[in-house]
Amino acid sequence: MIGHEEHADYILLIDPRALDRECLSKSLLGYDPTLSVMTVGSLEEWRRRNLQTDPSAVLLIVGGSKIGEPGVCETIENLVEKFKFSPVIVVAETDELGQILKALECGARGYIPSNVGINVAAEAIALARAGGVFVPASSILTMRETINSVVNGARGSDSCFTPRELEVAEALQRGKPNKIIAYEMDLCESTVKVHIRNIMKKLNATNRTEVAYKIREFMK
Repeated sequence: MIGHEEHADYILLIDPRALDRECLSKSLLGYDPTLSVMTVGSLEEWRRRNLQTDPSAVLLIVGGSKIGEPGVCETIENLVEKFKFSPVIVVAETDELGQILKALECGARGYIPSNVGINVAAEAIALARAGGVFVPASSILTMRETINSVVNGARGSDSCFTPRELEVAEALQRGKPNKIIAYEMDLCESTVKVHIRNIMKKLNATNRTEVAYKIREFMK
């Protein structure tokens, strides 16, 4: 934890799990000793400290929680609203494309999955502090390349998928039903069905099972 004299430029790390937040804080400091990191269990705890300056970045650790779960997206939005000039970065266990996109829709300026190294996490924070947006490119590129490969193989066309269609396609590949997809993406179930029809058309598939099968086969 940083001292009161170091508050001019600090990273605020929020995680209700004390051990987890202290471990991440120490890892970041071990990678870059010039960083100043304040760890708290909640935004309310930060408020109680009555600091005069806002952090230069906010790290919100959500662990295994889904961004679409009640309260998670709201927490992100509240942090974005509170710290208008400080990027909010989500740290989560999963690198699912749907979760990444949902976090960005909530206003996050970065998404760090737990399967990356501390060096990547530190660089992601630096990018967000400099005004950029960090997302794990491997998650998005892998899904886009896979689906476009299926499209090209099925139709020999240059059809492209929208970000929403990519998210729905990934959910189909994971075997999620329409109601769950709609809930996690905050969409009407009828809208999900429209996305699925578009995906099926582009993949030349006759049903959702065939869509999932084609994507899964290309990912092997």
